[in-house]
Amino acid sequence: MENSINKKATNHLRRKRTWIAYSFIAPNFIGFFVFTLIPILFSLVLAFMKWDSFSTPEFAGLDNFRKMANDETFWISLKNTFLYTAAVVPGTLVCSLGLALLLNQKIRGMKLFRTIFFFPYVTSLVAIAVVWNMLFHPTMGPINIFLKRFIEHPPGWTSSSNWALWAIVIVSIWRGMGYYMILYLAGLQSIQKELYEASSLDGANRWKQFLNVTLPSLRPTTFFVTIMLVINCFKVFDLVQVMTDGGPGRATNVLVYQIYNEAFKKFDFGYASAISLVLFVIVLGVTVVQFSWNKRRT
Repeated sequence: MENSINKKATNHLRRKRTWIAYSFIAPNFIGFFVFTLIPILFSLVLAFMKWDSFSTPEFAGLDNFRKMANDETFWISLKNTFLYTAAVVPGTLVCSLGLALLLNQKIRGMKLFRTIFFFPYVTSLVAIAVVWNMLFHPTMGPINIFLKRFIEHPPGWTSSSNWALWAIVIVSIWRGMGYYMILYLAGLQSIQKELYEASSLDGANRWKQFLNVTLPSLRPTTFFVTIMLVINCFKVFDLVQVMTDGGPGRATNVLVYQIYNEAFKKFDFGYASAISLVLFVIVLGVTVVQFSWNKRRT
C-alpha cells in the first residue's frame, strides 16, 4: 500500500515538473508557430497564387515561375546576389581570421582593440550605411579625395553601376569581420599549445605552423562561419536599401530587394512568394553542399 502511494506521488511530481517545463518553452514555441511557421507555410501556398492583398487570392499554378523565367530583373538580381556572396564570404573569412591572429597576442590594450573592431557589428546599420555613403561620395567623399592623390579618376562608388555593388561589399566585410573575429579568437584559444611546440621541434617555422596546425584546427570554426556568412549574404537587404536603393539602375538589385519591391511596391505577393521559394531552395542547396563537402574532409 505504501509503495502504491509513493508511486502515485512520484508520478504526480513527474507530471508537475513536465508541465512546468512545458510552461517555460511554450511562449517560444507559440511565437515560432504564429510568427514564423504559419507565414512560411502561407508564403509557400502563395507562391502558386495570384494575390495583390486586396482581392481574393486566385490559383495561378506555375504562372509565377514562368514569369520568373522570363523576368530579366530576376536574373540580374540572382547574378548580383551570387556576386555579392562570392566576394563577401572569402573577404570576411580572410579579414576576420587575420584580425583574430593579430589580436590573439598578449599585449597591452588588446581588449580595447577587440572591442573597437567588434563595435561596428552592434552599431545601427542605417547609421553605418549613411556614414559610408558620405565617405563614398564621388566628389566630396574623403575616400575619393585621398584616391585623387594617386589616380586621376577615382571610382564613382554608389553613383556608378560598375562600383556600387563593390561599395556594398566593402561595407559588409568591414561591418561583419569584427563579429567573426570573435569566433576565430575562441577557436585560436582552444588550440593546444603542445601542437605548436611539437611542430617547432620538427623545424616548422611560423608559416608552416599556420598551414599545418592553425588552419586544420580552425576547420570547425571556418565551416560554421562560412555557413553563417552564406546565409546572411543571400539575405542582404538593409545595406542595399539604404545605400543604393537597388541602383544605379539595377546594379545592386539583389533577390531579397526584388522580393520587397514585388510585394510592397507592386503588391504582387504571389510572384514575391515564388521568388522567396526559389531563394529558399538555393540557400538550402548551398548549405547541403557545404555540409557534404565538410563531411568528406573530416
